[in-house]
Amino acid sequence: MEYETIAAISTPMGEGAIAIVRLSGSEAVEIADKLYKGAKPLGKVDSHTIHYGHLIDPDTNELAEEVMVSVMRGPRTFTREDIVEINCHGGLVSVNRVLELVLRSGARLAEPGEFTKRAFLNGRIDLSQAEGVIDLIRAKTDRAMNVALNQMEGRLSSLISTLRRQLLETVAHVEVNIDYPEYDAEEMTQELLTNQLKEVEEEIRRILVTARQGKILREGLSTVIVGRPNVGKSSLLNSLVHENKAIVTDVPGTTRDVIEEYVNVRGVPLRLVDTAGIRETEDLVERIGVERSRERLKQADLILLVLNHNDELTHEDEQLFKAVEGMDVIVIVNKTDLEEKLDIEKVKQLAEEHPIITTSLKNEQGVDELEQSISELFFEGAVESQDLTYVSNSRHIALLEQSRKTLADALSAIEAGMPVDMVQIDITRTWELLGEIIGDTVSESLIDQLFSQFCLGK
Repeated sequence: MEYETIAAISTPMGEGAIAIVRLSGSEAVEIADKLYKGAKPLGKVDSHTIHYGHLIDPDTNELAEEVMVSVMRGPRTFTREDIVEINCHGGLVSVNRVLELVLRSGARLAEPGEFTKRAFLNGRIDLSQAEGVIDLIRAKTDRAMNVALNQMEGRLSSLISTLRRQLLETVAHVEVNIDYPEYDAEEMTQELLTNQLKEVEEEIRRILVTARQGKILREGLSTVIVGRPNVGKSSLLNSLVHENKAIVTDVPGTTRDVIEEYVNVRGVPLRLVDTAGIRETEDLVERIGVERSRERLKQADLILLVLNHNDELTHEDEQLFKAVEGMDVIVIVNKTDLEEKLDIEKVKQLAEEHPIITTSLKNEQGVDELEQSISELFFEGAVESQDLTYVSNSRHIALLEQSRKTLADALSAIEAGMPVDMVQIDITRTWELLGEIIGDTVSESLIDQLFSQFCLGK
């Protein structure tokens, strides 16, 4: 299939050493050649080579830019189309001038994610690999990047394709026994059918085991710091971020709104939220901040509950323990450099099985232990395994959950003695759901929606 030639800026906007304008399509080389002046016309150069020259405005015949131009002919390219990349000076005026010349010469401005979309439509990658591209761009830790790279390289795709092939073979056996009973085909007994479906179900279950960790690596762990005013919540944020993001004073109620920051804790991306101290207050602004803190508390994946080693345990502290019941909590006893007034035994009773970390953030003590506790709480070392295929995308997780349910329905139907052709409906539906992950059975509207999340030029 042949599409219009598209173009876009493929590097971030702003000042830099180099910027790149990318073209893709059957006329990419021809369009670039209209503007390029160098030792040899681009139409005559070898594929996958780069050439020094200048761009000339065809309307005025004036010099527009000094460039290096890469020529890559399909199908050995990302989109499987001819691709030209124009490397120019990295400034807003320079790169926009080059893009304007390219568009005036016959290219169309690319839509968000259209280069990757063409790679998918031309069979270069499947849908899960395409989604791995955006995950790679957005990765905030080395671990998240490794998960995205594995997905881009087709690790999940290969696994899903194997499961679909097993289901397809099962359906084929069923149809042979239904439509051609006179042939000496292997009889699709209930036991054999059950074993094959359970094998696929077990593999889906194994993939879903990694879903929570994969989703955390992809989206970040929503982590809320809570506690009474002046216990050290903002100091904790600053210690984890290694920067003075939050104002720290001895005045209770200094933090009146929610402060958010991304931080990498031993490969675990945290969406760290410092909240206003939760207490009863007559101050209107502070009260709004406290309400926002309570709302963020409900949405959190992890709670860092901070107590003051130099204060007695209060009713407000006990209420906070009740508010976070059933959630993942790490209790932090701060200000251990001051006199102990806190009833530690009472704290242990309230914390139950949750870990308790002692810190003196003023003296930078206890932060390493806290980071280790966060890593162990959510990963327990399993994330280091290179053998696991992590599923991190919410769309993939939902489809795998649906697939497991339809397989369970098929197995229930077999146990109930339903006709094999009725069981086949659930097996076929599972095959279709798995196909949506890699894009074999996905709708055009969903494809458009997914690629619209990409940046221009990718």
